[in-house]
Formats: sequence, C-alpha cells, structure tokens
Amino acid sequence: MKIEGAIKDYTGKDLARTFKQLQPSPERKSALINQDFTTLMTEGYVIIENLLTPSQCDQIKRECIPLLNHTGRNNFEGEKTQRLYNVLGKTRCTDGLADHPRILGLMDLLFRPNFLLSQSQVINILPGESKQAFHYDDSFYQIPRPRPALGAASIWAIDDFTEENGATVVVPKSQEWDGQRSPTTEKTIKAVMPAGSAIFFLGTTWHGGGENLSTSSRLAVTHQYCEAFLRQQENYLLELDKDILRSLSPELRSLVGYSIYPPFMGMVDGKHPLRLLDE
Repeated sequence: MKIEGAIKDYTGKDLARTFKQLQPSPERKSALINQDFTTLMTEGYVIIENLLTPSQCDQIKRECIPLLNHTGRNNFEGEKTQRLYNVLGKTRCTDGLADHPRILGLMDLLFRPNFLLSQSQVINILPGESKQAFHYDDSFYQIPRPRPALGAASIWAIDDFTEENGATVVVPKSQEWDGQRSPTTEKTIKAVMPAGSAIFFLGTTWHGGGENLSTSSRLAVTHQYCEAFLRQQENYLLELDKDILRSLSPELRSLVGYSIYPPFMGMVDGKHPLRLLDE
C-alpha cells in the first residue's frame, strides 16, 4: 500500500515549473453547472438553451457555410450531410464554443484535469437526409461496458433544431447499458432546441443524427472531448501550425494537447510542449 501510495502521489503531481496546469476560471463553477451535471449523469445528456446570440450564430454561418464543399462519403457520415473537418485550422469562429465555460465546467466535474479536445466538426444536414445509425461516441475505446464515460460531446444548434429538420436523437439513460444492449424500441428524444443552444452528452450515451424531412438545411457545430490519458480522434499536433496555436486561448491550447497530464504525458524532448511556441 505504501508503494501504491507513493506512485499515486508522484503521478498526480504537476512537475512543470514554468507552464503550470491551468486553473479553471470562476465562470466554470456555478449552481447552474452543478444542476446541469446532475441531469447529465442521470439522463446521459443535458440540453442548455440560448448560450449564443443570434448574431453569433449568423457569424458562424457566414464563415462556415462557404467552407462546406463536399458531402459525406458513406451512410454514417451522411451522403446528404456536409461535414467540415480540421475546423480549428480553418476558422476561429467556433473557438468560443469549444472552450465555453458552461461546457468546460461540466468537463471539470466529469473528467480529470487537463482533459483534451478529441475532435471538432461543422455538420450541415441537408433536406432528404436519412436517419443516422445509433452509436455512442467513445466506442473506439474498447473497454467493456458498463463503465464510466471516457469521452463527452457538445452539439451546438446554429440553426433551430426541430422535429422535422434532423435534430439529434438521444436514448435517455443509455449510458448505463452493458455491452450487449443497443437501441431497438427504447424511448428516444429529439434534441429540439432554438439556435444558440447546445446538447451535451456522455461518450457512453447512444444517439444519432435525425432525418431531415424539411426543405431547409440544419447547421451544427460539435466539439468532442476525452480524458487526458487517451488518444484523441483528431491529430491537432499535425493539423495546427505555430501561428494558429499562438492565436488560440490558453484553454484551447491546453485542450488540443499543448499541456501535460502529470507527471509527463505529452512531453516533447522531455519538456513541456508549450516551449515549442517560443522556438
């Protein structure tokens, strides 16, 4: 027990001298966030309305829609769904969604410090798109269920999410299921919410994109997160050059991997990765 205690004490220490672990801002602690977290852990998801203003949504549309130049390559991506990858390398307009204090406040309660951004996408579901297959986002971490979530995701409604236009479909309480169970006739909910809102769900919660029966497209932004000791879906270290990294907030730099999970996971040549930005 003494040896295990010593190892735990060592691995839990922030050994960096210059680039210390970022401390959460006061905005990331509130009664509202605690209430959202209770709903999240009970239902597997929580919907938070009106986090963005109409002008912020309009700006995201202006910047992102011209970048959407191809549709999905298979049924899962959606053959009538436009997806933008490497979002942080192409626009700054969604940065404030990735490091939004209401979202990171939930992450502070869910995961260990220095959790990571796993991937980012802009998703535009076009009219006529069919329903996406149900899935859970951290399934590629092949650890048997039931288990705690190893990932989590936010989906931001840039257009209104309605019953008809492809609102995300979620299976409540499915985060508790074992590995033998998958959605069949279980009760589902559609994440109907006004533009500027977000749904946040656990990586173990079953969900899928809804079918678009309307005559309009449905634009969304998703940012997914994972524990600091796990591999990210998106390789930000190759995607983002130093000039882009310097333009990011300290929180986003940490989220994409310019951070250390104690005592030294994420090092570069035995040093903190932020030292690379000084070279």
